[in-house]
Amino acid sequence: MAVAPAVRRSELGDALRACRSAFIGVGLMSCMINLLNLTGSVFMLEVYDRVLPSRSVSTLVGLVVIAGSLYIAQGVLDLLRGRILGRIGTSLDEALNARVFDTVVRLPLLVGNRNEGLQPLRDLDTVRSFLGSMGPGAFLDLPWLPFYLAICFAFHWLLGVTALAGAIVLVTLTLITEYMSRAPAKEAMTLAARRNDLATSSRRNAEVLVAMGMAERMNKRWNEANEDYLAGNQRASDVTGGLSSVAKVLRMMLQSAALAVGAYLVVHQEATGGIIIAGSILSARALAPLDLAIAHWKGFVAARQSWQRLNRLLQQMPAPAAQTLLQAPSKKLTVEGVTMAAPGDQRVIMRDVTFAVEAGSGVGVLGPSGSGKSSLIRALVGVWTPVRGKVRLDGAALDQW
Repeated sequence: MAVAPAVRRSELGDALRACRSAFIGVGLMSCMINLLNLTGSVFMLEVYDRVLPSRSVSTLVGLVVIAGSLYIAQGVLDLLRGRILGRIGTSLDEALNARVFDTVVRLPLLVGNRNEGLQPLRDLDTVRSFLGSMGPGAFLDLPWLPFYLAICFAFHWLLGVTALAGAIVLVTLTLITEYMSRAPAKEAMTLAARRNDLATSSRRNAEVLVAMGMAERMNKRWNEANEDYLAGNQRASDVTGGLSSVAKVLRMMLQSAALAVGAYLVVHQEATGGIIIAGSILSARALAPLDLAIAHWKGFVAARQSWQRLNRLLQQMPAPAAQTLLQAPSKKLTVEGVTMAAPGDQRVIMRDVTFAVEAGSGVGVLGPSGSGKSSLIRALVGVWTPVRGKVRLDGAALDQW
């Protein structure tokens, strides 16, 4: 019998699953918010079709009170939804920040200085910031697009076709935004990491740069890296900003088109005057989430890339497993055929070193610069992991302590 392979769980996914109840609450709030979004359309429909023909002030006052109450409820729900999403981001940060910081500390011990520095912490900040923005709300509202379109068709099929055509155009524009912004956003993140690494290296080696007269040349390299980053970031902003402007113009054109279609129907006595305004408001409301999603697409792409990088990093560096508590070492240090290489480097620094030291005795290690003395010390204290061999305390391997 074939056995299906186990699905590899993600630590980021587990952290979000811990907020499942909060996500359910956000989903219910989104449902209520989108139903309350019909308030403006229904209010205008009732005013034009009931209040104006009957000239009833009491009906108008009643409609104003009801609409005002519904608008207040919608605002409160929208505020609560935003705050809950922000707190989900904070909860994600609290659950993972210690783990991510641990990888930042341990990564140089595995791959040397050729690592991303503080990028994992910045990635976690990016994901948290996106969850606290208006972007997730826009994506939660997107599934309600067919609901609004169905109401437009209920008013009249021509209004429905007009709104559907606008939806198709904006959905196509969203897909184009995804396709065109992916590469520029990835390039901008790479250039930002390169610029930050250069700044970190320069700060760490400031004394050497000044002593050897290399500060001016390093400043020139920094300017070049910064110009590349600004150019890459500008390309990403141009793509998303340009498409966002096009989407905004198209949405305004659609609203005017809905007004024109409503007026045409009224002229031919196929609809009432209230449908002109109600259909225009409803068609604009139907496409508002698409417009907002395009406006926040850059943040979404950045958060997605950060999420993917964090997932890869946490999978490559799993959390240390709980180890058996051993008694404090008191007898003997043994080095068994230890061969060492620097993290991330294949060049062997020392090979097959073997010796033993009893408790209370000492050993002197002599040799010229670069012979491996410091590397041996790093192996003895567990900072570097040997390529071959073992370091033992009272017979237990060092990685067991």
